[in-house]
Amino acid sequence: MGICVSKHGDDDSDQNVEFARGNVSLVTTKEIWDQKLSEASRDGKIIIANFSATWCGPCRMIAPFYSELSEKYPSLMFLLIDVDELVEFSTSWDIKATPTFFFLKDGQQIDKLVGANKPELQRKIVAAADSAAQLQR
Repeated sequence: MGICVSKHGDDDSDQNVEFARGNVSLVTTKEIWDQKLSEASRDGKIIIANFSATWCGPCRMIAPFYSELSEKYPSLMFLLIDVDELVEFSTSWDIKATPTFFFLKDGQQIDKLVGANKPELQRKIVAAADSAAQLQR
């Protein structure tokens, strides 16, 4: 499904990088997605949904950074969706490339990032955390 943004070669030596570590929740069914969406709305949390693929080099490269950010910003909900495991669901989000990060508040998209751009991902997550902190005051 889709293309891998900024893939460098076909080196699969780190194929087994753990994608869902830290406070990242792996979404394996539509039911889990709905449950996490409800949980985030109830708790006033912003969701960062990472649509990724295990074969994608940039996805593997950014996975540990995404996990680090999930531990640094517990006020946000970090989700991981494997586009090859949930093909129909991922298609409904119009994923054209991996990784794609959606930022959601109350189930509605408030931001999006396509590609494994660490500085931009961190900037958007910091902005989302600041926004969440404002809402909780």
